[in-house]
Formats: sequence, C-alpha cells, structure tokens
Amino acid sequence: MNQASPFTPAERLESLKAALCGATCAGLLSLAQLISHRWPLTSLPPLRDLLSSLAGLTLLVTGAIALLSGALFALTYRYAIRRDDNPQLKAGVVLAFTLVRGLAQVDAGSAITQNFWPFFAACGESLVLFGGCAIALNLALRWQWLQPFGEK
Repeated sequence: MNQASPFTPAERLESLKAALCGATCAGLLSLAQLISHRWPLTSLPPLRDLLSSLAGLTLLVTGAIALLSGALFALTYRYAIRRDDNPQLKAGVVLAFTLVRGLAQVDAGSAITQNFWPFFAACGESLVLFGGCAIALNLALRWQWLQPFGEK
C-alpha cells in the first residue's frame, strides 16, 4: 500500500504558480472594487484625494484578505477541476467561495432590516473576485502557463 505521493516538487511548483496567479488577480480586482467605492463616477476628485482615502489600515487589511482568498481559491480550483471539463464543477467552486466570503462579510441583523441588499452586494463583489480569478486560471491553463493537477 505504499503509493508514491502525487505531490511531487513539480506539482508543488504548479500549485505555487496557481496561488500566485489567484492572489494577483484577486488583489487587482479587490483594489478596483475598493477604488470604485471611494471614487464615484459622477464626480471625479483629484488623484491625491483618492490616494489619501486609500492609504491606511483599511487598504492593507482588505488587500491582505483578497490576496489570501485568491491564493486559496486558486489552489482549491486547480485541485478540484484537475483534467475535468465539467462547467458545473468549475462554477460550483466559484459559487462556494463566493457564498462563504460574501455571506461572512455581512451582519445578518442589519442586512435583514435593509431587505437583504447587503447580502446581494457582498456576494456580487465576491462573485466578481472569484469569477475573475477562475477566468485568469482557465486562461493560464489554456495557454499552458499552468498545468492541471496530475499533469506533471
């Protein structure tokens, strides 16, 4: 019963590449979302006002959470899809991460009194985040920058 571990150094390198891809994509998408919350399209403040509102602990914590979430999503996504071309499986991984992250961000009591809109908003942002990561990972797999689990 001594089987060789599928986690070879080549597989670990591919996992690292996937995690970096997911973290980068999630970080950029999270930054774009944060900017869109601070900078409404109806009135464009000077760039220095935007940068001063983004400076600080909120940006660092939000960015760190997005990077970690994107990396963990990418690792899970790579292992879940393997060589399978099942769109329901891919969408299921995205939806699972979307619901966990989106629903965890919202205070239930407040959301219920606001007709559930905070739930929809948080899940929508998480769907953009993880959907974007899935698109980036699928492109990396298609262009063979990244290999599915079990390919090396």
